[in-house]
Amino acid sequence: MALNALNTTYGIAKAQLEAAKRTSKISDYFSGYYNYIRGNRSGSTPPASPSVTTTPPATSPNQQFPSNGVLRAHVIKAECCLLTAVLQLLQESVMSYVKCGLNLRRAYVSYNFVWQQYQAMGDNHAKYMDSDTVSGVQFGIGSVHLVLSALPAKILKAIQVLGWKPDKELGFSLLKECAENKRIRAPMATVMLLAYYAAATSFAPQILSEKYTNIAMETLLEAQRYYPNSALYLYFAGRISRIALDLSLSTQSFLYAADMTKKDWAEVPVANACSYEMALNHMITGNWEQAASSFETLCKLKYWSPAFCKYMEGACLEMIPGKRSEAILAFAQVPSLVVKKLGGRMGDMDAYALHKVQAFQERGYQDMDYYAPALEFLCIWNLFPYMNPKDLEQCHRVVSRALECIQIQEQEEYDIRSQELAPETPPPDHFDQRAVLLLIKASIQNAAGISSAENTILLNWIVDHKDNFASDTWVVPYALWEAGVAAWNVSNGNRSRYLWEMALEFSKYDFEYRLAVRLNLALSHAEEQGYTEPIPQPIDDKKRFSVSLPVMATKTNA
Repeated sequence: MALNALNTTYGIAKAQLEAAKRTSKISDYFSGYYNYIRGNRSGSTPPASPSVTTTPPATSPNQQFPSNGVLRAHVIKAECCLLTAVLQLLQESVMSYVKCGLNLRRAYVSYNFVWQQYQAMGDNHAKYMDSDTVSGVQFGIGSVHLVLSALPAKILKAIQVLGWKPDKELGFSLLKECAENKRIRAPMATVMLLAYYAAATSFAPQILSEKYTNIAMETLLEAQRYYPNSALYLYFAGRISRIALDLSLSTQSFLYAADMTKKDWAEVPVANACSYEMALNHMITGNWEQAASSFETLCKLKYWSPAFCKYMEGACLEMIPGKRSEAILAFAQVPSLVVKKLGGRMGDMDAYALHKVQAFQERGYQDMDYYAPALEFLCIWNLFPYMNPKDLEQCHRVVSRALECIQIQEQEEYDIRSQELAPETPPPDHFDQRAVLLLIKASIQNAAGISSAENTILLNWIVDHKDNFASDTWVVPYALWEAGVAAWNVSNGNRSRYLWEMALEFSKYDFEYRLAVRLNLALSHAEEQGYTEPIPQPIDDKKRFSVSLPVMATKTNA
């Protein structure tokens, strides 16, 4: 619905600009003809060609500018492209990121045209352009720079080839100025700032919470002074409260946001978005039954990805003792809910859910003791930093128990092979399951602040066995992320940057661009903090991929 509205509005603005061009050409023709006739009759010299006329200074009263209506149409056209790009960014797929970048480029072309006109007008801009159009340009250019600065490096490089170079600080400056001027785009500028603070911090809370949490709360409180019952601001109040580790207030804010839109045009989308966020809060607090119920409802409402919501319902039920049968029934419904696009392609969420369920079904759900699907999701979504120590300890026990089950099964399989020659039982092959569990354990220990020495052992096992993974290849770059976090926790930013840059070298794995955004944000912050010292590349490839942190050990002992 939103995309249709944006496309329609874009078409109207484009038609207005085309009509203005036709009118301009006709009027220019008659104006030129009239001046030519008048010049011949008076015997004066015809005016010089525009191509050789010196451009008047910006403050010249003879400077000609497009009408305010034309400039506003450019802003509306650009805003449609910008908002379309934001919607595409939320889809988190390779193609959607590319489309997002192209739409941002289209938006910037129109915004930049109006911005140049605004600068040329100088102090007299109020004569040619209304304040709301100026507000629209500030919002647009600021948003484009801010969104571009958060895009994955791979997409960013492709856009830079086309002449793009995002300036995050310029984006912040323009959006803040737009918000402070209290014109028509002020609320949108505030929403964009809140969205960036919430999204950036959610991607990398271990790295960016300290930087953005306070400023996000200040921006939100200022906005709620003018719009205390805004559903959008209440939604972001929920997101920011989670970042501030106040999960009770976060859930209350989401409930209030959904309540404020009842019997309104935005009731369903806002209620669904809030239900999803509350489901995450239930998972973070270990309320698995309520989380499963929320995902079940979202699946019925066909929110986002029904297949993924059904998978998450099963994952949450799996965490409840005695609910494995119900979890298996939920998992079994996932394949029928997967939506295939043109050419048989699937969305990233659907592909991940289907891949995991197929792994469960391969052994007839007999190996469920070797998986922790709900904790795997919390690890990928980087939600462990929001957990309290008690819940982290419970998750740690779940992972340790699953690792013990794998060890027992492997011992039984080795015992059979020690007694029989070429037995029918295949050799142990639990590399994928063990790697995922070790990554989850390392992530939990990072969030709990447990010594990095043990994490180094866990993560090195993943890196050392990277060639043995049949399906869950995503664990290697995610392991490098966790290794970088461990280094960051002991103030070894240069080592963190090196490990994160190493993670960027991997490709074609589940949630690649989710991690790429996280890495881009973390690397940018590391550079801002002055961590730019190069680390020598080891000649031995195995040593190159080692996540051992000798410098960390030195700093810890010091």
